[in-house]
Amino acid sequence: METGSIDLTALPTFTPDQWHPGTEQLQLHDARISTHAPAGSVELTYSQDLVLVTAAEPVELTLRLDVPLGDAAGYWHPNAGWVRTVPADWSPWRAVSLTDSAPVGCLYDSSGATLLAFGADRTAQQTAIRFGVSEEQKRFGIWLRCRLAAGATLRVRLAAPGQSVASALRELRDWFATLPGGAPLPVPEFGRTPVYSTWYAFTQDVSAAAVEREAAVAAELGCGQLFLDDGWQLHANGRGYAGCGDWQPDPAKFPDLRAHVETVRGLGLRYVAWIAPLLLGERSEAYLDWARYAPEYVHSLDCRILDPRHAEVREHIVRSCREVVEAHGLDGLKVDFLDEATVYAGAPIPDELGAGYLHDVDQAMAQLLTRLREELRALRGDDFVIELRQPYAGPAMTAFGNALRAVDCPADAVANRIRTLDIGLLAPGGAVHSDMLMWDPQATPQTMARQLQGALHAVPQLSARLSELSEPHRETLAFWLGVWRELQPALTGGHYEPGRPDELYPQVTARHGDQWVITSYVDRPAELPTEGWRELTLINATPARRLLLDVTGAPRTVQLDVFDAAGRPQPPLTLKLTPGLHAVAVPPGGLCRVARDAE
Repeated sequence: METGSIDLTALPTFTPDQWHPGTEQLQLHDARISTHAPAGSVELTYSQDLVLVTAAEPVELTLRLDVPLGDAAGYWHPNAGWVRTVPADWSPWRAVSLTDSAPVGCLYDSSGATLLAFGADRTAQQTAIRFGVSEEQKRFGIWLRCRLAAGATLRVRLAAPGQSVASALRELRDWFATLPGGAPLPVPEFGRTPVYSTWYAFTQDVSAAAVEREAAVAAELGCGQLFLDDGWQLHANGRGYAGCGDWQPDPAKFPDLRAHVETVRGLGLRYVAWIAPLLLGERSEAYLDWARYAPEYVHSLDCRILDPRHAEVREHIVRSCREVVEAHGLDGLKVDFLDEATVYAGAPIPDELGAGYLHDVDQAMAQLLTRLREELRALRGDDFVIELRQPYAGPAMTAFGNALRAVDCPADAVANRIRTLDIGLLAPGGAVHSDMLMWDPQATPQTMARQLQGALHAVPQLSARLSELSEPHRETLAFWLGVWRELQPALTGGHYEPGRPDELYPQVTARHGDQWVITSYVDRPAELPTEGWRELTLINATPARRLLLDVTGAPRTVQLDVFDAAGRPQPPLTLKLTPGLHAVAVPPGGLCRVARDAE
Protein backbone atom coordinates (compact mmCIF):
# COMPACT_ATOMS: atom_id res chain seq x y z
CA MET A 1 0.00 0.00 0.00
CA GLU A 2 2.94 2.35 0.58
CA THR A 3 4.22 2.22 -2.98
CA GLY A 4 2.58 3.16 -6.24
CA SER A 5 1.38 6.41 -7.75
CA ILE A 6 -1.80 8.24 -6.82
CA ASP A 7 -4.39 8.98 -9.46
CA LEU A 8 -4.53 12.79 -9.27
CA THR A 9 -7.56 12.92 -11.55
CA ALA A 10 -9.54 10.98 -8.96
CA LEU A 11 -8.83 13.48 -6.20
CA PRO A 12 -11.36 16.29 -5.79
CA THR A 13 -10.00 19.80 -6.28
CA PHE A 14 -12.43 21.16 -3.72
CA THR A 15 -14.83 19.57 -1.24
CA PRO A 16 -17.00 21.36 1.32
CA ASP A 17 -15.56 19.35 4.20
CA GLN A 18 -11.87 19.91 3.41
CA TRP A 19 -11.52 22.33 6.34
CA HIS A 20 -13.43 20.19 8.85
CA PRO A 21 -11.42 18.49 11.60
CA GLY A 22 -9.99 15.13 10.62
CA THR A 23 -9.98 11.86 12.49
CA GLU A 24 -6.83 12.97 14.37
CA GLN A 25 -5.64 16.51 15.02
CA LEU A 26 -3.07 18.50 17.02
CA GLN A 27 -1.50 21.96 17.23
CA LEU A 28 2.22 22.66 16.66
CA HIS A 29 3.61 26.20 16.59
CA ASP A 30 0.86 28.17 14.84
CA ALA A 31 -0.16 25.23 12.66
CA ARG A 32 -3.26 23.10 13.03
CA ILE A 33 -2.54 19.56 11.88
CA SER A 34 -5.09 16.89 11.12
CA THR A 35 -5.40 13.62 9.25
CA HIS A 36 -8.22 12.49 7.00
CA ALA A 37 -8.33 8.71 6.99
CA PRO A 38 -10.65 5.94 8.24
CA ALA A 39 -11.12 6.10 12.02
CA GLY A 40 -8.47 4.12 13.87
CA SER A 41 -6.30 3.62 10.80
CA VAL A 42 -3.61 6.14 11.78
CA GLU A 43 -2.08 7.69 14.89
CA LEU A 44 -0.99 11.34 14.85
CA THR A 45 1.72 12.45 17.29
CA TYR A 46 4.54 14.97 17.43
CA SER A 47 7.95 15.34 19.02
CA GLN A 48 9.51 18.81 19.13
CA ASP A 49 9.21 20.04 15.51
CA LEU A 50 8.48 16.62 14.01
CA VAL A 51 4.96 15.42 13.18
CA LEU A 52 4.51 11.65 12.89
CA VAL A 53 1.62 9.83 11.22
CA THR A 54 1.78 6.07 11.85
CA ALA A 55 -0.50 3.66 10.01
CA ALA A 56 -2.19 0.84 11.93
CA GLU A 57 -3.27 -0.73 8.63
CA PRO A 58 -2.65 -0.09 4.93
CA VAL A 59 -4.18 3.29 4.20
CA GLU A 60 -4.33 6.14 1.70
CA LEU A 61 -4.43 9.20 3.90
CA THR A 62 -4.49 12.96 3.65
CA LEU A 63 -2.52 15.09 6.11
CA ARG A 64 -3.51 18.75 6.37
CA LEU A 65 -1.43 21.59 7.77
CA ASP A 66 -3.11 24.98 8.07
CA VAL A 67 -2.37 28.34 9.67
CA PRO A 68 -4.15 31.69 10.02
CA LEU A 69 -3.74 33.74 6.86
CA GLY A 70 -2.19 36.71 8.66
CA ASP A 71 -0.08 38.86 6.34
CA ALA A 72 0.71 36.05 3.90
CA ALA A 73 2.47 37.40 0.81
CA GLY A 74 3.77 34.33 -1.03
CA TYR A 75 4.27 30.59 -1.09
CA TRP A 76 7.53 28.95 -2.18
CA HIS A 77 8.04 25.37 -3.32
CA PRO A 78 10.78 23.76 -5.45
CA ASN A 79 8.77 23.91 -8.68
CA ALA A 80 7.32 27.37 -8.07
CA GLY A 81 8.91 28.80 -11.21
CA TRP A 82 7.49 32.27 -11.75
CA VAL A 83 4.33 31.67 -9.68
CA ARG A 84 5.31 32.51 -6.09
CA THR A 85 2.16 34.24 -4.95
CA VAL A 86 -0.57 32.87 -2.69
CA PRO A 87 -3.03 30.63 -4.62
CA ALA A 88 -6.61 29.74 -3.75
CA ASP A 89 -7.32 26.41 -2.11
CA TRP A 90 -9.15 25.15 -5.19
CA SER A 91 -5.81 24.94 -6.98
CA PRO A 92 -5.17 21.50 -8.51
CA TRP A 93 -3.30 18.61 -6.96
CA ARG A 94 0.24 18.05 -8.17
CA ALA A 95 2.59 15.11 -7.76
CA VAL A 96 6.12 15.27 -6.38
CA SER A 97 8.57 12.39 -6.34
CA LEU A 98 12.24 11.45 -6.51
CA THR A 99 12.63 12.74 -10.07
CA ASP A 100 10.27 15.70 -9.86
CA SER A 101 10.51 18.36 -7.16
CA ALA A 102 10.15 17.50 -3.45
CA PRO A 103 7.51 17.58 -0.67
CA VAL A 104 8.57 20.97 0.73
CA GLY A 105 6.88 24.34 0.98
CA CYS A 106 7.11 27.69 2.74
CA LEU A 107 4.43 30.32 3.35
CA TYR A 108 5.82 33.75 4.26
CA ASP A 109 4.57 37.27 4.99
CA SER A 110 5.33 40.68 3.50
CA SER A 111 8.42 41.10 5.68
CA GLY A 112 9.82 37.81 4.41
CA ALA A 113 9.24 35.99 7.71
CA THR A 114 7.89 32.45 7.52
CA LEU A 115 4.38 31.56 8.64
CA LEU A 116 4.57 27.84 7.81
CA ALA A 117 7.56 25.93 6.45
CA PHE A 118 7.47 22.14 6.16
CA GLY A 119 9.28 19.18 4.65
CA ALA A 120 8.10 15.57 4.45
CA ASP A 121 10.35 12.53 4.48
CA ARG A 122 8.67 11.00 1.42
CA THR A 123 11.32 12.33 -0.92
CA ALA A 124 11.45 9.18 -3.06
CA GLN A 125 7.87 7.89 -3.17
CA GLN A 126 5.22 9.87 -4.98
CA THR A 127 3.17 12.26 -2.86
CA ALA A 128 0.20 14.32 -4.01
CA ILE A 129 0.23 17.93 -2.80
CA ARG A 130 -2.09 20.88 -3.00
CA PHE A 131 -2.16 24.19 -1.14
CA GLY A 132 -3.98 27.48 -0.97
CA VAL A 133 -6.12 30.06 0.80
CA SER A 134 -9.62 29.28 2.06
CA GLU A 135 -12.05 31.97 1.03
CA GLU A 136 -14.36 30.94 3.87
CA GLN A 137 -11.88 30.15 6.66
CA LYS A 138 -9.28 32.90 6.02
CA ARG A 139 -6.58 30.29 6.55
CA PHE A 140 -3.84 28.83 4.36
CA GLY A 141 -3.79 25.06 4.02
CA ILE A 142 -1.42 22.42 2.67
CA TRP A 143 -2.64 18.89 1.89
CA LEU A 144 -0.35 15.89 1.51
CA ARG A 145 -1.88 12.65 0.24
CA CYS A 146 0.06 9.39 0.22
CA ARG A 147 -0.19 5.66 0.79
CA LEU A 148 1.22 4.05 3.92
CA ALA A 149 1.74 0.38 4.62
CA ALA A 150 0.75 -1.04 8.00
CA GLY A 151 3.29 0.09 10.59
CA ALA A 152 4.82 2.73 8.30
CA THR A 153 5.27 6.32 9.48
CA LEU A 154 5.08 9.59 7.57
CA ARG A 155 7.35 12.21 9.11
CA VAL A 156 6.82 15.92 8.52
CA ARG A 157 9.28 18.48 9.86
CA LEU A 158 8.08 22.00 10.66
CA ALA A 159 10.58 24.85 10.86
CA ALA A 160 10.00 27.39 13.61
CA PRO A 161 7.94 30.31 12.23
CA GLY A 162 9.20 33.90 12.18
CA GLN A 163 12.60 33.31 10.58
CA SER A 164 13.55 34.17 7.02
CA VAL A 165 12.64 31.86 4.16
CA ALA A 166 16.31 31.06 3.60
CA SER A 167 16.89 30.20 7.26
CA ALA A 168 13.81 27.99 7.45
CA LEU A 169 14.74 26.11 4.29
CA ARG A 170 18.31 25.62 5.52
CA GLU A 171 16.86 24.07 8.68
CA LEU A 172 14.80 21.68 6.56
CA ARG A 173 17.76 21.06 4.25
CA ASP A 174 19.88 19.90 7.17
CA TRP A 175 17.06 17.61 8.31
CA PHE A 176 16.77 16.00 4.87
CA ALA A 177 20.47 15.13 5.02
CA THR A 178 19.85 13.06 8.19
CA LEU A 179 17.15 10.88 6.64
CA PRO A 180 18.02 7.26 5.75
CA GLY A 181 19.84 7.27 2.44
CA GLY A 182 19.96 11.07 2.43
CA ALA A 183 23.69 11.57 2.99
CA PRO A 184 24.90 13.81 0.15
CA LEU A 185 27.36 12.49 -2.40
CA PRO A 186 30.79 14.06 -1.79
CA VAL A 187 31.90 16.79 -4.22
CA PRO A 188 35.47 16.59 -5.53
CA GLU A 189 37.46 19.79 -5.49
CA PHE A 190 37.29 20.17 -9.26
CA GLY A 191 33.48 19.92 -9.11
CA ARG A 192 33.36 23.43 -7.66
CA THR A 193 35.44 25.05 -10.40
CA PRO A 194 34.01 26.99 -13.39
CA VAL A 195 32.82 24.86 -16.31
CA TYR A 196 33.20 25.23 -20.05
CA SER A 197 30.18 23.65 -21.75
CA THR A 198 29.84 22.96 -25.45
CA TRP A 199 26.05 23.19 -25.70
CA TYR A 200 25.11 26.80 -26.48
CA ALA A 201 28.46 27.37 -28.18
CA PHE A 202 28.13 24.48 -30.63
CA THR A 203 24.83 22.64 -29.94
CA GLN A 204 25.34 19.32 -31.77
CA ASP A 205 27.91 20.66 -34.24
CA VAL A 206 30.94 19.62 -32.17
CA SER A 207 34.27 18.06 -33.03
CA ALA A 208 37.42 17.10 -31.17
CA ALA A 209 39.47 19.88 -32.79
CA ALA A 210 36.89 22.59 -32.02
CA VAL A 211 36.47 21.48 -28.42
CA GLU A 212 40.23 21.36 -27.84
CA ARG A 213 40.59 24.88 -29.21
CA GLU A 214 37.98 26.18 -26.76
CA ALA A 215 39.36 24.11 -23.89
CA ALA A 216 42.72 25.82 -24.16
CA VAL A 217 41.13 29.25 -23.75
CA ALA A 218 38.83 28.03 -20.97
CA ALA A 219 41.81 26.74 -19.01
CA GLU A 220 43.57 30.12 -19.37
CA LEU A 221 40.46 31.83 -17.99
CA GLY A 222 40.41 29.60 -14.91
CA CYS A 223 37.88 26.89 -15.77
CA GLY A 224 38.48 23.51 -14.17
CA GLN A 225 35.95 21.35 -16.03
CA LEU A 226 34.77 20.77 -19.58
CA PHE A 227 31.29 19.40 -20.22
CA LEU A 228 30.84 17.79 -23.63
CA ASP A 229 27.12 18.03 -24.26
CA ASP A 230 24.75 16.39 -26.73
CA GLY A 231 26.30 15.87 -30.17
CA TRP A 232 29.26 13.60 -29.43
CA GLN A 233 27.35 10.37 -29.96
CA LEU A 234 26.26 8.52 -33.10
CA HIS A 235 23.23 9.87 -34.99
CA ALA A 236 23.35 13.19 -33.09
CA ASN A 237 22.55 15.58 -35.90
CA GLY A 238 19.58 17.93 -35.85
CA ARG A 239 17.38 18.68 -32.88
CA GLY A 240 15.49 15.78 -31.33
CA TYR A 241 16.67 12.50 -29.90
CA ALA A 242 15.73 9.91 -32.52
CA GLY A 243 19.36 8.74 -32.59
CA CYS A 244 19.84 8.18 -28.86
CA GLY A 245 20.47 4.75 -27.41
CA ASP A 246 23.86 3.46 -28.60
CA TRP A 247 26.15 5.88 -26.71
CA GLN A 248 29.07 5.38 -29.06
CA PRO A 249 31.18 8.33 -30.30
CA ASP A 250 30.52 9.65 -33.78
CA PRO A 251 33.79 8.75 -35.57
CA ALA A 252 33.48 11.76 -37.89
CA LYS A 253 33.47 14.13 -34.91
CA PHE A 254 35.57 12.20 -32.38
CA PRO A 255 37.71 9.58 -34.13
CA ASP A 256 39.45 8.78 -30.83
CA LEU A 257 37.39 10.13 -27.93
CA ARG A 258 39.69 8.73 -25.25
CA ALA A 259 42.75 10.42 -26.77
CA HIS A 260 40.75 13.65 -27.06
CA VAL A 261 39.77 13.45 -23.40
CA GLU A 262 43.40 13.01 -22.44
CA THR A 263 44.37 16.04 -24.54
CA VAL A 264 41.82 18.21 -22.74
CA ARG A 265 42.84 16.84 -19.36
CA GLY A 266 46.44 17.74 -20.25
CA LEU A 267 45.28 21.35 -20.53
CA GLY A 268 44.16 21.24 -16.90
CA LEU A 269 40.44 20.52 -17.33
CA ARG A 270 38.51 17.55 -16.03
CA TYR A 271 36.22 15.98 -18.62
CA VAL A 272 32.46 15.29 -18.23
CA ALA A 273 30.18 13.97 -20.99
CA TRP A 274 26.42 14.21 -21.55
CA ILE A 275 24.24 11.12 -21.57
CA ALA A 276 20.46 10.64 -21.55
CA PRO A 277 20.19 6.92 -20.76
CA LEU A 278 16.38 6.73 -20.62
CA LEU A 279 15.99 7.97 -24.20
CA LEU A 280 15.66 5.44 -27.02
CA GLY A 281 15.46 6.63 -30.62
CA GLU A 282 14.40 4.56 -33.60
CA ARG A 283 17.58 5.44 -35.52
CA SER A 284 19.77 3.70 -32.94
CA GLU A 285 20.90 0.10 -33.22
CA ALA A 286 19.74 -0.41 -29.64
CA TYR A 287 16.16 0.29 -30.73
CA LEU A 288 15.69 -3.22 -32.13
CA ASP A 289 16.63 -4.86 -28.83
CA TRP A 290 15.04 -2.41 -26.40
CA ALA A 291 11.92 -0.94 -28.02
CA ARG A 292 9.73 -3.52 -26.28
CA TYR A 293 10.89 -2.06 -22.97
CA ALA A 294 10.05 1.48 -24.11
CA PRO A 295 6.34 1.64 -24.96
CA GLU A 296 5.93 5.38 -24.25
CA TYR A 297 6.79 7.78 -27.08
CA VAL A 298 7.37 11.48 -26.28
CA HIS A 299 6.58 13.54 -29.35
CA SER A 300 8.50 16.64 -28.21
CA LEU A 301 11.68 14.55 -27.88
CA ASP A 302 11.04 12.36 -30.94
CA CYS A 303 12.00 9.21 -29.08
CA ARG A 304 10.73 6.57 -26.71
CA ILE A 305 11.44 6.35 -22.98
CA LEU A 306 12.91 3.20 -21.48
CA ASP A 307 10.77 1.88 -18.63
CA PRO A 308 13.00 1.70 -15.52
CA ARG A 309 10.52 -0.55 -13.73
CA HIS A 310 12.12 -3.49 -15.58
CA ALA A 311 15.27 -4.87 -13.97
CA GLU A 312 16.63 -5.49 -17.47
CA VAL A 313 16.35 -1.78 -18.27
CA ARG A 314 18.02 -0.74 -15.04
CA GLU A 315 20.90 -3.12 -15.69
CA HIS A 316 21.21 -1.88 -19.29
CA ILE A 317 21.33 1.78 -18.22
CA VAL A 318 23.91 1.23 -15.49
CA ARG A 319 26.05 -0.84 -17.84
CA SER A 320 25.81 1.77 -20.61
CA CYS A 321 26.89 4.59 -18.28
CA ARG A 322 29.75 2.63 -16.83
CA GLU A 323 31.03 1.61 -20.26
CA VAL A 324 31.02 5.22 -21.47
CA VAL A 325 33.05 6.33 -18.45
CA GLU A 326 35.46 3.41 -18.56
CA ALA A 327 36.01 3.39 -22.31
CA HIS A 328 36.83 7.09 -22.59
CA GLY A 329 38.42 7.92 -19.23
CA LEU A 330 35.76 10.42 -18.18
CA ASP A 331 35.69 12.37 -14.93
CA GLY A 332 31.91 12.60 -14.81
CA LEU A 333 28.54 12.26 -16.47
CA LYS A 334 25.91 14.87 -17.14
CA VAL A 335 22.81 12.69 -16.75
CA ASP A 336 19.89 14.26 -18.58
CA PHE A 337 16.12 13.68 -18.88
CA LEU A 338 15.69 11.50 -15.77
CA ASP A 339 12.36 13.24 -15.16
CA GLU A 340 10.97 11.49 -18.25
CA ALA A 341 10.64 8.35 -16.10
CA THR A 342 7.43 9.86 -14.73
CA VAL A 343 5.62 8.85 -17.94
CA TYR A 344 5.38 5.42 -16.30
CA ALA A 345 3.90 6.69 -13.03
CA GLY A 346 0.59 4.90 -12.74
CA ALA A 347 1.11 3.02 -16.01
CA PRO A 348 -0.44 -0.45 -16.18
CA ILE A 349 1.65 -3.52 -15.42
CA PRO A 350 3.26 -4.74 -18.67
CA ASP A 351 2.22 -8.10 -20.06
CA GLU A 352 5.76 -9.48 -19.98
CA LEU A 353 7.50 -9.29 -16.63
CA GLY A 354 10.96 -10.46 -15.72
CA ALA A 355 12.53 -11.06 -12.35
CA GLY A 356 13.11 -7.85 -10.43
CA TYR A 357 10.22 -5.90 -11.93
CA LEU A 358 9.12 -3.01 -9.67
CA HIS A 359 5.74 -1.49 -10.38
CA ASP A 360 6.48 1.74 -8.51
CA VAL A 361 8.52 3.91 -10.88
CA ASP A 362 10.04 5.98 -8.05
CA GLN A 363 11.21 2.86 -6.26
CA ALA A 364 12.66 1.67 -9.57
CA MET A 365 14.47 4.97 -10.18
CA ALA A 366 15.87 4.97 -6.64
CA GLN A 367 17.23 1.48 -7.21
CA LEU A 368 18.63 2.44 -10.62
CA LEU A 369 20.37 5.56 -9.30
CA THR A 370 21.75 3.68 -6.30
CA ARG A 371 23.27 1.08 -8.62
CA LEU A 372 24.64 3.74 -10.92
CA ARG A 373 26.22 5.66 -8.06
CA GLU A 374 27.86 2.57 -6.61
CA GLU A 375 29.15 1.36 -9.99
CA LEU A 376 30.73 4.73 -10.75
CA ARG A 377 32.18 5.05 -7.26
CA ALA A 378 33.69 1.58 -7.61
CA LEU A 379 35.23 2.75 -10.87
CA ARG A 380 36.39 6.25 -9.87
CA GLY A 381 35.89 6.66 -6.13
CA ASP A 382 34.66 10.09 -5.07
CA ASP A 383 36.81 11.92 -7.62
CA PHE A 384 33.86 12.04 -9.98
CA VAL A 385 30.97 14.34 -10.94
CA ILE A 386 27.37 13.37 -11.66
CA GLU A 387 25.36 16.35 -12.85
CA LEU A 388 21.59 16.44 -12.36
CA ARG A 389 19.27 19.33 -13.27
CA GLN A 390 15.95 20.76 -12.20
CA PRO A 391 13.32 19.52 -11.63
CA TYR A 392 15.17 16.43 -10.33
CA ALA A 393 17.62 18.35 -8.17
CA GLY A 394 15.74 18.00 -4.87
CA PRO A 395 17.10 16.98 -1.47
CA ALA A 396 16.82 13.23 -2.10
CA MET A 397 18.76 13.44 -5.36
CA THR A 398 21.89 14.85 -3.72
CA ALA A 399 22.61 11.29 -2.63
CA PHE A 400 22.94 10.41 -6.34
CA GLY A 401 24.36 13.56 -7.91
CA ASN A 402 26.90 16.12 -6.72
CA ALA A 403 26.42 18.84 -9.36
CA LEU A 404 22.91 20.31 -9.39
CA ARG A 405 22.17 22.52 -12.38
CA ALA A 406 19.50 25.08 -13.10
CA VAL A 407 17.13 24.07 -15.88
CA ASP A 408 17.76 25.60 -19.30
CA CYS A 409 17.34 29.39 -19.48
CA PRO A 410 19.54 30.58 -22.38
CA ALA A 411 20.65 34.21 -21.97
CA ASP A 412 18.16 34.76 -19.13
CA ALA A 413 20.20 36.12 -16.23
CA VAL A 414 17.11 36.62 -14.05
CA ALA A 415 15.98 33.01 -14.43
CA ASN A 416 19.51 31.76 -13.77
CA ARG A 417 19.63 33.79 -10.54
CA ILE A 418 16.27 32.52 -9.32
CA ARG A 419 16.82 28.89 -10.23
CA THR A 420 20.30 28.60 -8.76
CA LEU A 421 19.25 30.28 -5.52
CA ASP A 422 16.20 28.00 -5.31
CA ILE A 423 18.40 24.91 -5.61
CA GLY A 424 20.93 26.16 -3.09
CA LEU A 425 18.29 27.00 -0.49
CA LEU A 426 17.14 23.39 -0.30
CA ALA A 427 19.87 21.03 -1.48
CA PRO A 428 21.73 19.50 1.49
CA GLY A 429 24.82 18.77 -0.61
CA GLY A 430 26.30 19.11 -4.04
CA ALA A 431 27.68 22.01 -5.99
CA VAL A 432 24.96 24.21 -7.46
CA HIS A 433 25.67 24.95 -11.13
CA SER A 434 24.22 27.67 -13.31
CA ASP A 435 22.66 26.97 -16.64
CA MET A 436 25.21 27.57 -19.35
CA LEU A 437 25.94 31.26 -19.93
CA MET A 438 25.52 32.68 -23.41
CA TRP A 439 25.30 36.21 -24.73
CA ASP A 440 25.14 38.24 -27.93
CA PRO A 441 28.70 38.50 -29.32
CA GLN A 442 27.91 42.08 -30.38
CA ALA A 443 26.57 43.14 -26.96
CA THR A 444 28.30 45.53 -24.61
CA PRO A 445 30.61 44.24 -21.89
CA GLN A 446 27.98 45.34 -19.36
CA THR A 447 25.41 43.06 -21.00
CA MET A 448 27.85 40.19 -20.87
CA ALA A 449 28.70 40.91 -17.21
CA ARG A 450 24.99 40.72 -16.38
CA GLN A 451 24.98 37.05 -17.38
CA LEU A 452 27.77 36.26 -14.91
CA GLN A 453 26.11 38.32 -12.19
CA GLY A 454 22.98 36.19 -12.56
CA ALA A 455 25.10 33.12 -11.80
CA LEU A 456 27.15 34.54 -8.93
CA HIS A 457 25.81 32.14 -6.30
CA ALA A 458 26.52 29.05 -8.36
CA VAL A 459 29.38 27.43 -10.21
CA PRO A 460 29.29 29.30 -13.54
CA GLN A 461 29.05 27.28 -16.73
CA LEU A 462 30.28 29.16 -19.81
CA SER A 463 29.08 28.28 -23.28
CA ALA A 464 30.41 30.69 -25.88
CA ARG A 465 33.09 30.31 -28.51
CA LEU A 466 35.82 31.69 -26.32
CA SER A 467 38.45 31.66 -29.05
CA GLU A 468 36.31 34.11 -31.04
CA LEU A 469 35.59 36.58 -28.23
CA SER A 470 36.34 40.21 -28.80
CA GLU A 471 39.06 41.61 -26.59
CA PRO A 472 36.58 43.65 -24.47
CA HIS A 473 34.47 40.53 -23.89
CA ARG A 474 37.47 38.41 -23.02
CA GLU A 475 38.74 41.02 -20.54
CA THR A 476 35.29 41.31 -18.97
CA LEU A 477 34.94 37.55 -18.68
CA ALA A 478 38.40 37.21 -17.13
CA PHE A 479 37.62 39.95 -14.63
CA TRP A 480 34.34 38.45 -13.42
CA LEU A 481 35.70 34.92 -13.23
CA GLY A 482 38.51 36.32 -11.09
CA VAL A 483 35.97 38.10 -8.87
CA TRP A 484 33.97 34.88 -8.55
CA ARG A 485 37.02 32.85 -7.53
CA GLU A 486 38.02 35.46 -4.95
CA LEU A 487 34.53 35.65 -3.45
CA GLN A 488 33.62 31.97 -3.83
CA PRO A 489 33.73 31.16 -0.08
CA ALA A 490 30.86 33.59 0.54
CA LEU A 491 29.07 33.21 -2.80
CA THR A 492 28.70 29.42 -2.82
CA GLY A 493 29.93 28.15 0.53
CA GLY A 494 28.53 30.61 3.01
CA HIS A 495 25.22 31.76 4.39
CA TYR A 496 23.12 33.91 2.11
CA GLU A 497 19.88 35.83 2.49
CA PRO A 498 18.20 36.54 -0.86
CA GLY A 499 15.00 38.23 0.29
CA ARG A 500 11.45 37.36 -0.68
CA PRO A 501 10.97 34.68 -3.35
CA ASP A 502 7.99 36.47 -4.92
CA GLU A 503 10.20 39.52 -5.47
CA LEU A 504 12.62 37.23 -7.36
CA TYR A 505 15.46 37.67 -4.87
CA PRO A 506 16.16 41.41 -5.42
CA GLN A 507 19.24 41.60 -3.19
CA VAL A 508 21.49 38.87 -1.91
CA THR A 509 23.69 39.24 1.15
CA ALA A 510 26.21 36.41 1.37
CA ARG A 511 28.74 35.95 4.09
CA HIS A 512 31.44 33.49 5.07
CA GLY A 513 33.17 34.41 8.28
CA ASP A 514 34.16 38.06 7.94
CA GLN A 515 33.88 38.01 4.11
CA TRP A 516 30.64 39.69 3.01
CA VAL A 517 29.22 40.19 -0.48
CA ILE A 518 26.08 42.24 -1.14
CA THR A 519 24.64 42.08 -4.66
CA SER A 520 21.86 44.45 -5.67
CA TYR A 521 19.73 43.39 -8.62
CA VAL A 522 17.26 46.25 -8.10
CA ASP A 523 17.79 49.91 -7.24
CA ARG A 524 16.76 49.90 -3.60
CA PRO A 525 18.65 50.32 -0.32
CA ALA A 526 20.63 47.35 0.94
CA GLU A 527 20.98 46.90 4.69
CA LEU A 528 24.60 47.21 5.82
CA PRO A 529 25.76 46.97 9.42
CA THR A 530 29.15 48.51 10.04
CA GLU A 531 30.35 45.58 12.12
CA GLY A 532 30.85 41.86 11.46
CA TRP A 533 32.84 42.13 8.23
CA ARG A 534 36.45 42.73 7.32
CA GLU A 535 36.18 42.05 3.57
CA LEU A 536 33.19 43.72 1.92
CA THR A 537 32.26 43.69 -1.77
CA LEU A 538 29.25 45.55 -3.15
CA ILE A 539 28.07 44.50 -6.62
CA ASN A 540 25.82 46.78 -8.67
CA ALA A 541 23.92 44.34 -10.93
CA THR A 542 21.51 47.12 -11.96
CA PRO A 543 21.46 49.77 -14.72
CA ALA A 544 21.66 52.51 -12.08
CA ARG A 545 24.84 54.52 -11.53
CA ARG A 546 24.81 54.06 -7.78
CA LEU A 547 24.30 51.66 -4.94
CA LEU A 548 21.99 52.58 -2.07
CA LEU A 549 22.99 51.53 1.45
CA ASP A 550 20.94 51.65 4.64
CA VAL A 551 23.70 51.75 7.24
CA THR A 552 23.35 50.75 10.89
CA GLY A 553 25.89 50.57 13.69
CA ALA A 554 28.82 52.62 14.90
CA PRO A 555 30.31 55.10 12.39
CA ARG A 556 33.09 53.73 10.20
CA THR A 557 35.09 55.33 7.38
CA VAL A 558 36.39 53.10 4.59
CA GLN A 559 38.37 53.42 1.37
CA LEU A 560 36.69 51.81 -1.66
CA ASP A 561 38.23 50.48 -4.84
CA VAL A 562 35.72 50.84 -7.69
CA PHE A 563 35.48 48.98 -11.02
CA ASP A 564 33.10 49.25 -13.95
CA ALA A 565 31.30 46.30 -15.57
CA ALA A 566 34.33 45.50 -17.73
CA GLY A 567 36.66 45.47 -14.74
CA ARG A 568 38.30 48.80 -15.48
CA PRO A 569 39.42 50.68 -12.33
CA GLN A 570 37.57 53.87 -11.46
CA PRO A 571 38.65 56.66 -9.11
CA PRO A 572 38.68 55.33 -5.51
CA LEU A 573 36.14 56.58 -3.02
CA THR A 574 36.22 57.42 0.66
CA LEU A 575 32.91 56.53 2.30
CA LYS A 576 31.84 57.63 5.77
CA LEU A 577 29.46 54.94 6.98
CA THR A 578 27.13 56.60 9.46
CA PRO A 579 23.61 55.44 10.33
CA GLY A 580 21.13 56.25 7.58
CA LEU A 581 20.89 56.18 3.79
CA HIS A 582 23.95 56.57 1.57
CA ALA A 583 24.36 56.60 -2.21
CA VAL A 584 27.65 55.18 -3.51
CA ALA A 585 28.73 56.02 -7.06
CA VAL A 586 29.31 52.64 -8.73
CA PRO A 587 29.00 52.24 -12.53
CA PRO A 588 26.10 50.09 -13.84
CA GLY A 589 27.14 46.45 -13.65
CA GLY A 590 30.25 47.35 -11.68
CA LEU A 591 31.43 46.74 -8.15
CA CYS A 592 33.31 48.27 -5.28
CA ARG A 593 35.23 46.66 -2.46
CA VAL A 594 36.58 47.91 0.81
CA ALA A 595 40.32 48.33 0.41
CA ARG A 596 40.92 49.37 4.00
CA ASP A 597 39.53 51.43 6.85
CA ALA A 598 40.40 55.08 6.33
CA GLU A 599 41.94 57.23 9.02
